[in-house]
Amino acid sequence: MAPSAWLRPFSRLLAPAKLPSGSSVRSKFYVREPPNAKPDWLKVGLALGTSIFLWFYLIRQHNEDVLEYKRRNGLE
Repeated sequence: MAPSAWLRPFSRLLAPAKLPSGSSVRSKFYVREPPNAKPDWLKVGLALGTSIFLWFYLIRQHNEDVLEYKRRNGLE
C-alpha cells in the first residue's frame, strides 16, 4: 500500500487552517473586563465564611484533643 493512501484520512488534519471571511463571524476570543473588576460578593463571602468556620473548628478540635491527652496521661 502506498504511503499516500495512509495519509489520505489525515490530510484534512494536516491542511492549514482557513479562517472564515466576513464580518458576521464572531471571534472565539474577545476582549472583556478582567474578573477582578466586579468581584462576586456571594462567592467571596462563602469563601471567607468557610475559611473562618474551618479555622474555628480546627482550633476547637485541637483544644479538645489536648485536654483529652492530658486527662488520659494524668497531666492535669
